[in-house]
Amino acid sequence: MDKAKKNALRAGTVAAGTVLMLLMTSPAFALVRDDGDDPGNGLSVAETLGLFVALPLLLFAVIAGLVIVTDKSRKA
Repeated sequence: MDKAKKNALRAGTVAAGTVLMLLMTSPAFALVRDDGDDPGNGLSVAETLGLFVALPLLLFAVIAGLVIVTDKSRKA
């Protein structure tokens, strides 16, 4: 089997597997509520931005600052 056919077969297999996984994980399954499911209230825009944007940036800054401050490779 030459390389082009092998690559085409591999690409087809990956594409078929991806389509199959997308069909199996359809969002339609999310319409049925499970027993004991209690989702609670949603987040506001400010809470969402704070939780998923500001907090990670703050954690990155703190960790980067600690690495810079405790760096022992610089000569004083």
